[in-house]
Amino acid sequence: DVLWSAAKGIVKGHIFDENFLMAVATLGALALGDLPEAVGVMLFYKVGALFEEYAVGKSRRSIRALMDIRPDYAVLESPDGPRRVSPAEVETGAVILVRPGEKIPIDGVVIEGASSLDASALTGESLPRDCAAGDEVTSGCVNLSGLLRIKTTKPFGESAVSRILRLAEESAEKKSRSEGFMTRFARIYTPAVCAAALLLALVPPVFLLLTGQAAAWSVWLKRALTFLVISCPCALVISIPMGFFGGIGGASARGILVKGSAYLEALSGVKTVVFDKTGTLTRGVFEVSELRCAEGVSEAELLEAAALAESWSNHPISRSLLEAWGHEPEPGRVGDVRERPGMGVAALVDGAPVAAGNARLMKELGVTLPEWEGAAGTLVHVAREGRWLGSVLIADAPKPGAAEAISELRRAGVEKAVMLTGDAPAAAAAVANGLGLDGYEAGLLPGGKVDCVERLLESSAGPLAFVGDGVNDAPVLARADVGVAMGGLGSDAAIEAADVVLMDDELSKLPLALRISRKCMAIVRQNIVFALGVKAVCLVLGALGHASMWLAIFADVGVMVIAVLNAMRTLNTKRL
Repeated sequence: DVLWSAAKGIVKGHIFDENFLMAVATLGALALGDLPEAVGVMLFYKVGALFEEYAVGKSRRSIRALMDIRPDYAVLESPDGPRRVSPAEVETGAVILVRPGEKIPIDGVVIEGASSLDASALTGESLPRDCAAGDEVTSGCVNLSGLLRIKTTKPFGESAVSRILRLAEESAEKKSRSEGFMTRFARIYTPAVCAAALLLALVPPVFLLLTGQAAAWSVWLKRALTFLVISCPCALVISIPMGFFGGIGGASARGILVKGSAYLEALSGVKTVVFDKTGTLTRGVFEVSELRCAEGVSEAELLEAAALAESWSNHPISRSLLEAWGHEPEPGRVGDVRERPGMGVAALVDGAPVAAGNARLMKELGVTLPEWEGAAGTLVHVAREGRWLGSVLIADAPKPGAAEAISELRRAGVEKAVMLTGDAPAAAAAVANGLGLDGYEAGLLPGGKVDCVERLLESSAGPLAFVGDGVNDAPVLARADVGVAMGGLGSDAAIEAADVVLMDDELSKLPLALRISRKCMAIVRQNIVFALGVKAVCLVLGALGHASMWLAIFADVGVMVIAVLNAMRTLNTKRL
């Protein structure tokens, strides 16, 4: 197949590749009658190609098959009653029903009902969104509470879910995959040695003829073929893939999965790192981050009132309040619970009316609220008997070690660290400033993230890495030079679209991955310099007729063994 690939390359005009070099060296050895060398050349090359193919891991399951935000059905309202249909069958302007726990299948406008929507799969935004009649909603969001009647405004093919799927596929196609090192090396090396061999076969005999001597064509032709056999880069063909293979193995031993040598090479030169926020830089879990109390009200009293009022709700914010309070509600303390979709909850706590919810609920109850500027999260206001008790700020806290990981990245040579998120600007600013990032963009849908990465790719001094964990990050992971997914909690789509996977979700593994990739590339370069240096000496001796074929074979195989042993050092990553 190598000879066949070389022949097809010649027909297509792509002559000087590694297949051509291997073919010439093998045919040259056969012409000289050195059958073991002919077999050795091809055997070494095929073993090296096997390592490279294994390392690259070409086979990937389709991103489309793993996109878990695609809705399976839509509940269409019809004269005969609600019926399940394929989302693609729903026409623009039709009315669909979305029950609690179901995904919104098609973009539209709410015409009846109120609820909270989990948009994390679509935007990465950690906090649920409230919606009511008149609000626009996008496909891919999960309805958390009330029944919604939605009038569709777009066909399924133009809805947010379909756009994400298209973006992921288009981004993967636009991404320029790094060429294999051997292909780039052979593009320069092969024509150089072939030209040198041709000159060696022609120039000395012609010179001898011009000076009146015997041309000795057979002597110089044999030297030229010997020159070609010596030039066969067996040491490089084996040691370079072995170096990358060792680097990939060493990284996997530390919980870092690299899907191919091209990505390990690209990772070593990364100058810009772009992060998703929720689940990547932050824990993706709601926590009470701050309390503000009315005069005469303690923090414990405020938290108790809020937790008890919310104790009958399964909303994530309600659960975070109960966890912050740290107690189980006693039977009989809470009664007459009325959930107000999109606003909050009202209940009788110890016989007194208590309300906990957003500013809309407080306004409806006639409760005056103080200003809380720059709140980076969701505010839950609490009122008892129509009087403001206080407000609870619930936010998504940064991951432990996130700030240290970013500092290590800077020490490793990363010049710019940026965050892209679908979350609110105030929450994004708080995280970016707290972690010392160079900038951020907030309120982004997947298409907006791709656009931002496109702009950063144009201005980046080196390869760009994007780090994310959600389905919404799949298009950006596919577009970046190096896509890095958080493997422990990340979605299947993100892990499949990524080139590097941090298996335990620790951001500290990202600077470690950079150090491993740079060690690997340093060892690969050492092997290149060593192998080419020894080969240059042998080529000069071969051209002068002072190197026998077996001496050349010994030098080639010896260099290969040394280079392979050096390449195996990439497996050791304990001290990095």
